[in-house]
Amino acid sequence: MILGTVVGDITSTINHPSCDGRKLLIVDKITPDRRPTGDYLIAIDIADAGAGETVLMIDEGNSARQILRAANAPIRSVIVGIVDDIRVAPEGERP
Repeated sequence: MILGTVVGDITSTINHPSCDGRKLLIVDKITPDRRPTGDYLIAIDIADAGAGETVLMIDEGNSARQILRAANAPIRSVIVGIVDDIRVAPEGERP
């Protein structure tokens, strides 16, 4: 799972049929303390996320295709949830 912040969307007039009717969002990857990593993903949104929201993503093709029930789709990244809060345990309390 990857944390990120939605920074924009993508609109295309021509795309693979597996993307029809689905939102594509640009997501900046972040650390658990919400600092940007300098990397980003383009992900299909199934959580109805919007600009500025912190999201949870999967970036693995087989998992993404299973979630979307699209066995042959050229899909890798999917937004699976909107994050309400992040709490990181102090160093000494981590497993």
